[in-house]
Amino acid sequence: MAVAAAPTRLKADIGFASHIGRRDDNQDFAAACLADAHSHHGLVAAVADGVGGRKGGRVAAELSVRAFIDDYLSQTEALSPQKTAGRALESINYWIHRQGQKDEKVKGMSCAFTGIVIKGNRLHSFHVGDTRLYRWRDGYLGQLTRDHKPDGIDEASFITRAIGFEEVVRIDYRIHDVFAHDRLILCSDGLHGILTEAQFSTILNDRAPPQVTAQKLVDMAIEHGADDNTTALVVDVFELPPATVQDLDAAMARLPMREPPSTKEVIDDFRLEAMLADGVYSRVFRATDLKANDHSGPQATVLLKFPKPQNLGAETQARAAFMRETWVASRVQHIWIGSVLLLPPKRQSCLYVAQPFYVGETLEKRLSRAPQLTIDEGIDIATKLAKALGSLHRVGVIHRDIKPENIILLKDGGLKLIDLGFARLPALDERSGILPPGTNNYMAPEMFDGNWGDERSDIFALGVTIYRLFSGGAYPYGEAEPFTKPDLKRPESLSKFRKDAPGWLESLIVQALAPDATERFEDGFEMAFKLETGAYGTKPASLRRTFLERYPERPWQMLSAVLGGLVVILLAMQFDLIPDTTLEDIKTVLRNHGFPEL
Repeated sequence: MAVAAAPTRLKADIGFASHIGRRDDNQDFAAACLADAHSHHGLVAAVADGVGGRKGGRVAAELSVRAFIDDYLSQTEALSPQKTAGRALESINYWIHRQGQKDEKVKGMSCAFTGIVIKGNRLHSFHVGDTRLYRWRDGYLGQLTRDHKPDGIDEASFITRAIGFEEVVRIDYRIHDVFAHDRLILCSDGLHGILTEAQFSTILNDRAPPQVTAQKLVDMAIEHGADDNTTALVVDVFELPPATVQDLDAAMARLPMREPPSTKEVIDDFRLEAMLADGVYSRVFRATDLKANDHSGPQATVLLKFPKPQNLGAETQARAAFMRETWVASRVQHIWIGSVLLLPPKRQSCLYVAQPFYVGETLEKRLSRAPQLTIDEGIDIATKLAKALGSLHRVGVIHRDIKPENIILLKDGGLKLIDLGFARLPALDERSGILPPGTNNYMAPEMFDGNWGDERSDIFALGVTIYRLFSGGAYPYGEAEPFTKPDLKRPESLSKFRKDAPGWLESLIVQALAPDATERFEDGFEMAFKLETGAYGTKPASLRRTFLERYPERPWQMLSAVLGGLVVILLAMQFDLIPDTTLEDIKTVLRNHGFPEL
């Protein structure tokens, strides 16, 4: 098959072993943490070795490892490991250096350090000193770090760099590829200074569990005469999660951007069967996957979207948009949100996005034909959209282009919210251009004032969409010309277009369209709850009109009518036309109409 579902998180196993050797204490320290299923931090691990002959070596080693891991895990996943784990090392280096200067008990404390972060499809390494990182792959042992020893003296007994040596530390930061079934080994010099690569390979070839392998490595080093502290930390990688923003950014930067193709062309074994859309920024095709087998089902038919750059700026924006769409789809799996197909490595030769081909019609097309959607059908669609939007909001993704053209109604009654190329991501909050992206008829008022979109601006766009859904396609403010700001006057009443619209539904739409963003629903889930319960929501203060505001002449009309009636009654009493009427009767009538006692 051309595509495969990526695992939702990193799967790995970790083993650790250490021996004091012939020293009085063990100044090595190692630790690792595999983030849980609710985090995308991946795996972080480190080994540190207190520098011999200096006080406080163990303190420096433990502090460095703990700070590296704790600080990385405590930061937002949107930041790169270089910014989180790297900064943690710089901070702890400064503290250790200063403490080693002023505290005689730990004078000159320092340590060699090697740490790793596996995030997405990348291995990030951080290295100072003579601890090491190895990668075992397909029977080959590769050393990924270089010892910091005097030039040309690899066998020197001292190192030129360490955590705590100087006020500012120089860290070797590298990015390596990592594949499923890789085995990583972090170790102190008490291990790699004794064992040869052949001895390493003998143990690694057994493919024993990481804990068993780590213990065997340490035991072999001790048996061969190791007198220093000896430590091994072994990580087996089983499965890798979806790519990170940085992974996708790097991968898409390598893909060339070609002129948009034409129907019947074959690109990467996809035959372009029909052009579905040809817009300003992209060209979209229905395509057949020629590599799919007979049992692939509907995935043999896919949708391919190619960019149409016209200048360098457009190319940069196209790459960013395609990367956003792929990243969001890899992070949010939802029944009502469109997905992106992840192609096998090396299949894709140019920049495009591959997506499942959903059989159905856009909501925009559905609004253009009879019969009009019923109230129940419309509420069902609106509720699904609100929940899909809520799922995006829960992971910090702002869609920024909610509209009927980006909603596909499926034949089975479901739907798909698509086109996440304009989405705002926590890690990519670029603010370039004159106005934020989006479609002018659906943009919230604050976005025309420079706001770059949040959950409540998405709610506004959904409010416009739902209004059109029930009004037969009409816009609440009338349709504005492209690239112009709509006249955001008070929306026309939904009852103008259909008499069966319940009052609570119109109130809900009005709240979603509130000019003041704070008066809208906070996110999609709050809006979905109101849609499901049918609860009547109070209109926002900025849109609420009192009876007097709506009909300022009515109180005077009512007063005139009552006074006129009173005059008639008094005249009738005067001429005995109403013989049984008394003054108390008249007072009662006035009280019933809200007038004070005479």
